[in-house]
Amino acid sequence: MRHTNRETTTQTLTRLIKALDAKHPVTITYVKADETTTVRTIEIYDIVVSAAGDIILKAMDRETGESRSFRLDRLVSYTVHRTGYTVARPAADEPTRPGHGLATVTVLYPVDLPVLARVELLADALAA
Repeated sequence: MRHTNRETTTQTLTRLIKALDAKHPVTITYVKADETTTVRTIEIYDIVVSAAGDIILKAMDRETGESRSFRLDRLVSYTVHRTGYTVARPAADEPTRPGHGLATVTVLYPVDLPVLARVELLADALAA
């Protein structure tokens, strides 16, 4: 288990992007908006930057099978598993759960771009 207070945001983001690329689920300890803590196993399918500058993980929740969004700065700890994804994703033309009015900026990059270069692109998007 990795604790996010013991590593930089870049290190956390790099490991989560690697999990996304390898299609490995991640168990997270997360502080919700009401300040309660929850533990969930998720399957990340996208990482976006909100208009407010927050890094958002879009993922399928293994327990409910629903699409959920998690702010990276609210992660307390996480564990990347070695197994594969099992939850079906919504089709591209089906709407996912609404983003609660948050505008997002998707960062596009070539598939073969190294992970660190992707993190730099996300950091540049945050600065913009």
